[in-house]
Amino acid sequence: MKALVYHGPGKKSWESKPDPAIERPTDAIVRIDTTTICGTDLHILKGDVPEVAEGRTLGHEAVGTVVDAGTGVENFREGDKVLVSCISACGRCEYCRRGMYGQCLQGGGWILGHLVDGTQAEYVRIPFADNSLYRVPEGLSDEQVVFLSDILPTGYEVGVLNGNVEPGDTVAIVGAGPIGLAAVLTARLYGPSRIIAIDLAESRLEQARRFGADVTINDSTEDAVERVMELTGGLGANVAVEAVGVPETFELCTELVRPGGRVANVGVHGAPATLHLEKLWTRDVTITTGLVDTFSTPTLLRLVSEGRVDPTPFATHRFALEEIMDAYDTFADAAHTQALKVVLSAG
Repeated sequence: MKALVYHGPGKKSWESKPDPAIERPTDAIVRIDTTTICGTDLHILKGDVPEVAEGRTLGHEAVGTVVDAGTGVENFREGDKVLVSCISACGRCEYCRRGMYGQCLQGGGWILGHLVDGTQAEYVRIPFADNSLYRVPEGLSDEQVVFLSDILPTGYEVGVLNGNVEPGDTVAIVGAGPIGLAAVLTARLYGPSRIIAIDLAESRLEQARRFGADVTINDSTEDAVERVMELTGGLGANVAVEAVGVPETFELCTELVRPGGRVANVGVHGAPATLHLEKLWTRDVTITTGLVDTFSTPTLLRLVSEGRVDPTPFATHRFALEEIMDAYDTFADAAHTQALKVVLSAG
């Protein structure tokens, strides 16, 4: 088969690899129908995730078709159309029993495209298939479903739910890339009085308005803190969501949040950020971090099926799977291409 293979920081290639095979009874083999590229893949290529070994197939988002299943797989059979979750879960360990699948103790968690070969290939082996695949509801297209592999549950769980967004809240989301936009889209489900999106790129802010942001702030031309304080009577946001992954944006969130508010960090950080406890210690601010657990995936699938959530606007560019090198160039140069997510289709 062909796969997108990591060869160290800054190095990747579309090359031939052996087809994956069943290694454990709980494995399934999935033929990739549609996949995409995540910002985390770019972090890997920058060298921010040193656990990724050279020779690893990247990718952790896909919709596909089961072509083989181990003897221990009960829920899926050959021919089933499935959503591949970015998180693999044994379903039995202490953390999985608490719904914290990202912390699985039995070799699960975020492993696809990280610790085992991932989805940017013609085929992928899925460990713990019964707990790591979701049947695609009838009538839904791949593009309606593929973004539920990662970005939608990540923005929802780590941003909106960890931030405890409530009706009437002012929510400030720093970073209007795919994850930030997923937070905008799903925060609307909770009836906040105002969603504020903050970014440096006007094209991203335009997308934020399209996804449901009430106010947008270009932090390259406006003082974001001053503007948020003006909008909130000097109090600040109830919830500040960090969706970039650089020290400056995390520190900005701690300046935007009001006393008693919540900072939900979603961004993947490759460098230390300063925690200004000398300013925060008297303000009753809660700071959360998290890796997505994907416990919300069934709920999000229902919301998409019922037309309550529409993820399809994330797809801005489309490529054949064998054009993945061009797709990476487009996605990595989003400032010029205005790419949100690229969709790669097989066949």
